[in-house]
Amino acid sequence: QVQLQESGPGLVKPSQTLSLTCTVSGGSITTNYYSWSWIRRAPGKGLEWMGVISWDGNTFYTNYSPSLKSRTSISRDTSKNQFSLQLTSVTPEDTAVYYCARHSVALGSNDCWGQGTQVTVSS
Repeated sequence: QVQLQESGPGLVKPSQTLSLTCTVSGGSITTNYYSWSWIRRAPGKGLEWMGVISWDGNTFYTNYSPSLKSRTSISRDTSKNQFSLQLTSVTPEDTAVYYCARHSVALGSNDCWGQGTQVTVSS
């Protein structure tokens, strides 16, 4: 059974970079037909998809939300079976619960989620 676990600082100062890591167990991030996403939920708002990293059998490629693309980067460490999120120039509006998730191509939806981690942007 695949499990995902987010980790990283719970408090980030404005203008700094938010960095989170998702550790995947029970399955490989290089498995075909799955992609790996970052999603967040700000207080009082709905889920916001931030971006995804995918493996096509030869290489990894990324896609980002247009509204966050200029500040977002997703990378991976296959040796540790992890993928990571970096969000630059954060403001208090980036305060949210951040989730990593596995997206199933067959289902067309996220079929496995981490428990989420609260990140607060405050000085």
